[in-house]
Amino acid sequence: MGQSKLLASIVVGAAVGAAISMFDRTTREKTVATTKRMKEAVSYYASNRSELQDLIEEKVLAAKVLCDSVSENVNTIAEKVDEFKELPSTIQGMISDTKSAFSSPDKE
Repeated sequence: MGQSKLLASIVVGAAVGAAISMFDRTTREKTVATTKRMKEAVSYYASNRSELQDLIEEKVLAAKVLCDSVSENVNTIAEKVDEFKELPSTIQGMISDTKSAFSSPDKE
C-alpha cells in the first residue's frame, strides 16, 4: 500500500511541477516548439516506415560497432593489467641478478 502511495505522489508531484513550469513564457514556447517537431517527426515516419526502419538499422549498427570497440578496448586494458601484475616479479628478479653480479667476489 505504501508503495502505491509513493508512486502516486511522484506522479502528482511531476504533474504539478510541469504545470508550474508552464508559467514561464520561455519554457512554454520551447515546450510547444518541441511538441510540434515531435508531432511532425511522428507523422513523417508514420507515412515513411521504410525510412524509419533504415534509420533504426543504422543506429543499431552504430551501437554494435561502438560496443565491439569498447569490448576490444576493455580486453586490451585487461591484458595490460595482467602485464603490470607480472612486472614486480620481473623487477625483483632483475634486482636479485644485479645484486649477485656486484656482490660476488672476482677471482683473478
